[in-house]
Amino acid sequence: MDQLTAVIVKANSFIWGLYCLIPLLCGTGLYFTLRLNFVQLRKFGLAFKYTFGKLTLFGERAGKEGMSSFQALATAVAAQVGTGNLAGAATAIAMGGPGAIFWMWIAAFFGMATIFAEAVLAQVYKEKMPSGDVVGGPAYYISNGLKSRSLAVFFSVAIIIALGFIGNMVQSNSIADAFNNAFGTNRLLVGVVIAAVGGFVFFGGVGRIASLTEKIVPIMAIGYLLGGLYILVVNASQIAPAFAMIFEGAFNPAAATGGIIGATMKEAIRYGVARGLFSNEAGMGSTPHAHAVAKVKQPAEQGFVAIMGVFVDTFLVLNMTAFVIFVTGAIDGKTSGIALTQKAFTTGLGSFGLPFVAICMLFFAFSTIIGWYFFGEQNVKFLVGNKGLTPYRVAVMIFVVLGSVLKLNLVWELADFFNGIMVFPNLIALIGLSKVVNEALNHFDENGRLKAETK
Repeated sequence: MDQLTAVIVKANSFIWGLYCLIPLLCGTGLYFTLRLNFVQLRKFGLAFKYTFGKLTLFGERAGKEGMSSFQALATAVAAQVGTGNLAGAATAIAMGGPGAIFWMWIAAFFGMATIFAEAVLAQVYKEKMPSGDVVGGPAYYISNGLKSRSLAVFFSVAIIIALGFIGNMVQSNSIADAFNNAFGTNRLLVGVVIAAVGGFVFFGGVGRIASLTEKIVPIMAIGYLLGGLYILVVNASQIAPAFAMIFEGAFNPAAATGGIIGATMKEAIRYGVARGLFSNEAGMGSTPHAHAVAKVKQPAEQGFVAIMGVFVDTFLVLNMTAFVIFVTGAIDGKTSGIALTQKAFTTGLGSFGLPFVAICMLFFAFSTIIGWYFFGEQNVKFLVGNKGLTPYRVAVMIFVVLGSVLKLNLVWELADFFNGIMVFPNLIALIGLSKVVNEALNHFDENGRLKAETK
């Protein structure tokens, strides 16, 4: 087992390193940023309007024909905003120094263009099954757009393993850890409860998933941001120095922390970009499954909404974690991951800090379990149709329980590995179908916006 872990660790260090996925993902984002003429800037106001203009916690019930645009975004954000926002930002800071956050911003900026392309293609190539269910995602635009069934099958298998099974073990483990540390709760009990509640949502289909995510995502995000905002207000004098640490640390990490973290610029870039992309999932091929089932008039509309998903994940929630760590002086060169986040919030909120992080972890990680389950479900339908749903749902529940009690060093590494390999077919499809994305944006500019303005 130790040898297998060592092999996977070595593979991951290359896949998620400076010579593989980081340049590929950032390069794809740069390509779409230029090809779409900085769509994430030009259309940001429109994206905000489409996302929040008709926000409601009690939208029309989703069904076989799909979800509302906001429900689709909420399902995507449910997956994006997870343990990566609490633990990922802290790990990036601990390993790459404060400057890692600057490189997270860069990756997220370009990622907005990538995720626009993903959402557009998901809309263009979505299908209606014989049962009447609307389905879509990378497997569908790889199969129907690139005409490569084998590459689509490879993607589907990888994402079912990466997110539906292994990834959800990691999420349940994070919840069990947080509650065991904060309240001394039995880990197995936590796992069983999560699996039971999750199963209730899984078996309720797309309607129950959409109904849950449209309520839980805004509430959990606002709650976390308010808690963090309180700490920032109390420590307002440290905000300017925090910005200084980030910009100095982006190019001289050791100087930014007085040598407490001996990171190099290479490590700042690596950990900042890798953890940022892992958090917002732009280019990974996961969130298009939610955007595919949105009921919109034109594909570009959901592309604009998808842009806001990356903005909320990285520039709001993940940034809040980072700045709380900075202003509370939690960086010590030893503590990392969720322990560093807990330390920062405990410093800022006192005795309430530890349970606050545990409760936030519950909402963040559970919402991710729901989102990742749904992404896997779309690929089960692609591979074997609806007949595979019940076995898949039961299997996910079992993995959730196992994840709450197992030591997960190898599982974490396997999750990173399968997350990495599923990116390749998705990026091939994005670049190969970039003309379709460009045409969808141009069509919206010529027709969709004009229609909206004349109503």
